[in-house]
Amino acid sequence: GFPKQFSQSFNIVTEEQEGDGKFRTDGPESGILYPNHIPTNMLQKLLLSAGSAVMSLYDPYRHDMIAVLGETTGIQALRSLREKMSSDPEGMQILQERPRIRMSSLDIERFREMPDGVFGREYARFLDVNNVTPDTRMPVKFVDDEELAYVAQRYREVHDLMHTLLGMPTNMLGEVVVKWFEAVQTGLPMCLLGAVFGPLRLSTKRKKKLIELVPWAVQSGRNARCVLSVYYEKRWEQSMESLRKEIGILPLPSIKV
Repeated sequence: GFPKQFSQSFNIVTEEQEGDGKFRTDGPESGILYPNHIPTNMLQKLLLSAGSAVMSLYDPYRHDMIAVLGETTGIQALRSLREKMSSDPEGMQILQERPRIRMSSLDIERFREMPDGVFGREYARFLDVNNVTPDTRMPVKFVDDEELAYVAQRYREVHDLMHTLLGMPTNMLGEVVVKWFEAVQTGLPMCLLGAVFGPLRLSTKRKKKLIELVPWAVQSGRNARCVLSVYYEKRWEQSMESLRKEIGILPLPSIKV
């Protein structure tokens, strides 16, 4: 079996703690920096990184393992993202106000009544078609910095918005295309891992489509402003076309994914 330390480290992946979902500092004496935070030492982080990487490659749909991998390997990338957000007025406002994208803060029924082509309408359509909600996103647990934990949570919660803006479904091909865009945008090792190894699960037909889609995703990622610095909660009534142009996402390819 696994070494005892490894087993103990992995047991904490499934632990849940009480909290209202807001990010705040509860005091260094407790070691708990925000709701759901689980303090871990360097050895535990290494074990969690290794184990979650193996499980993510074995089963790309283990979103809990992908989440753990992102948190335990992405500190430098998260710091870089925080700097980008801090240097952008809109990004700085997000860091200060800490908005959350959750069902309790969204008026999905209003979104459904918006005209086609409006951001809120298309986001609601994405959720309905793919039978997902923003509440299914795992809470951040292993980032030992309260503000960086929020940056990680923000990345996690705008992921579905990236699917919507990039016109990508939640199938494996769509996920890999989004991961290429996010890898360029965020520098998170977890995104790069998904971008590189995700295609191994694709059929030959879909791999051919991916070869055509990756250059567009990479170029869009390079061209776009930091996607974490966009206050999406203030953009629901904006047209998809104008929002894509504002962010810097290149015209969508005509390939059916």
